[in-house]
Amino acid sequence: MAVLFGVASLNSISTKAQININVNIGTQPQWGPSGYEHVDYYYLPGIDAYYNVSSRQYIYLNNGSWVSRNSLPAMYKGFDLYNAYKVVMNSPKPYLSHNLHVKQYSKYKTYSGKQDNIRDSRNNNYANNRASRPSSPVPDQRNFRDSRETMPNRNNGSGRAGSRN
Repeated sequence: MAVLFGVASLNSISTKAQININVNIGTQPQWGPSGYEHVDYYYLPGIDAYYNVSSRQYIYLNNGSWVSRNSLPAMYKGFDLYNAYKVVMNSPKPYLSHNLHVKQYSKYKTYSGKQDNIRDSRNNNYANNRASRPSSPVPDQRNFRDSRETMPNRNNGSGRAGSRN
């Protein structure tokens, strides 16, 4: 009977483990650099703009204020996101540290090397991403309604570039 009571007690004990893993491979744009399980933002030194992966919006200065839009302004219509250098930023509101990013990454403004992108990756982690998105040259240049969100123009602070997994 003691053995039966002990087994019943063990069954009533519940252990819970909580693991929080944030992976956003499926939401990264096809032009994003491959090899990252999670990305919050990309900094695009070629045009001094940012891309917010979760909202799928570009963030750039417009008349001295940071704005968030679904597409780049007309002056960047020919900008090639696939061949431009992208810096992964996994910090909140990296545009608030823009002056630091300009100093750190200005050498990549006219980068002409090869940075592997998701569209061309052979990594199976990106299979769903490639299948679910169009393969147009610049998929995020579609004509969306702008959100017209305006952000404060603060160019100081510190930000950190994300690490590659």
